Amino acid sequence: MHQIERYKAIIHQALEEDIGTGDITSMATIPADLSCQGEFIAKAEGVIAGIEVVQWVFELVDPQIKFIPQVLDGATVKNREVIGLASGSGLALLQAERVALNFLQRMSGIATLTQKFVGTVAGTRAVILDTRKTAPGLRLFDKWAVHLGGGQNHRFGLDDMALIKDNHITAAGGITAAVTRMRSYLDRASQQVNPQVNPQNQEALVSSKIPAQIPTKIPIEVEVKNLAELQEALTLGVDRIMLDNMSLEAMRQAVEITQGAVPLEASGNVNLHTVGAIAKTGVDYISIGHLTHSVTALDISFCL
Repeated sequence: MHQIERYKAIIHQALEEDIGTGDITSMATIPADLSCQGEFIAKAEGVIAGIEVVQWVFELVDPQIKFIPQVLDGATVKNREVIGLASGSGLALLQAERVALNFLQRMSGIATLTQKFVGTVAGTRAVILDTRKTAPGLRLFDKWAVHLGGGQNHRFGLDDMALIKDNHITAAGGITAAVTRMRSYLDRASQQVNPQVNPQNQEALVSSKIPAQIPTKIPIEVEVKNLAELQEALTLGVDRIMLDNMSLEAMRQAVEITQGAVPLEASGNVNLHTVGAIAKTGVDYISIGHLTHSVTALDISFCL
């Protein structure tokens, strides 16, 4: 499925969820032939994200609706600033209103918070990353909003990057064992070799679940909790090392030990009060679940 169609499929589902068999209030109170014009108005300062999504919402409800953005995605708006104008069937406008606002407010809230984090680490080498801690079904939109706020996207799912975390390490029997098994799996996958599965052989059963197509190069990142684990990870030739919930001093030492040989990513309970000090340790990336898992929507209204 084309990427745009993936977005539109989610929007269509949201509209079905909201409209159901029909907007009974609007159908009862608004003349079918009434044309209206409405405005999207910011009620707080923030970064706008989701303008194109609003356009798609209106197109899916009624292609005759005319939506004219007054700002572009990624723009900073002030309180009471008009974001966009919409005109067309009054019934269609009100059927689309809530879904359009839900996407626009959520995405703008994410973009606004992301920009605050990016601004806080300005002047350092640290890049702000998102995580997979997104609302179910809305990951594409959440990560788009992070991008519009000036952050960068971490992996989109479990299939585009190997991130070996604490539970993988525990189950595999250690960091070295986990990385070794990961490389073995990727080697088999790249060769599209599927072992003969014996139902009694659980390892073979799991190993057989290899994607039909896999990129030539899958980056491998491994999580470490202390400097001893960092030293072990450095011997394994991984592409990135995640420093999980380390103290500022430990992160500074990790940067000194690594000497730029492997990019370092700080992670764990990062907020606007702590991110500046974390960035000054010299880490390359800071991943922040708070960007998307605790969203405060930007206050935006739609008024006829």
